[in-house]
Amino acid sequence: MSRLRNLGKFLSLFFGLLIGALAVVVAGDRADAQPRELAIGEQPGVVPRDEQLSAAFQRQAVFYRTNEPLGTIIVDVVYRYLYFINESGRAIRYGIGVGRSGFEWQGLLRVSRKAEWPDWSPSPDLLRRQPELPRSMRGGPGNPFGARALYLGPDYLIHGTNQPQTIGNVVFAGCYRMTNADITDLYGRVSVGTKVVVRQRPTL
Repeated sequence: MSRLRNLGKFLSLFFGLLIGALAVVVAGDRADAQPRELAIGEQPGVVPRDEQLSAAFQRQAVFYRTNEPLGTIIVDVVYRYLYFINESGRAIRYGIGVGRSGFEWQGLLRVSRKAEWPDWSPSPDLLRRQPELPRSMRGGPGNPFGARALYLGPDYLIHGTNQPQTIGNVVFAGCYRMTNADITDLYGRVSVGTKVVVRQRPTL
């Protein structure tokens, strides 16, 4: 009987330590899952040399369950992906970077305007953070809005970037940024009036 009691105490201690360790791991994972803003400022004039992304954020065709019609754009802010629904049950998935303004809103938008090599002007908030920035910049390879832009009304847009290393991250400026290659690909697939769904929370 004493052996059984000792064994029971040992098992209780063992499982107690195991549960405690698992709790620490889960808490750490949850902390890592919180959006962390990448400590990088805008760099107008810098021309990107390499847009190679990690495999997780490279453009690819994926299975995607949704009730949205073909041609819809779905922006997943949580996991930093943009989906273009191109056939039933499938989509083209792009990696994106999300600016602060991209976290301020969720719901339905539509593409109101398209632009190639759009001009760029820093927001007042960005100027307070980086007062040395130019007040405007014509479109071109070193423009922070990159090669293409899809305007979603007056306040939001999906655009390229001259900083491809920010894809998959949270950044201070802009809304939803993509590599120049990816925004150019998406630009050719959509038209003015395209439905855009922005989601701030994961869906099952």
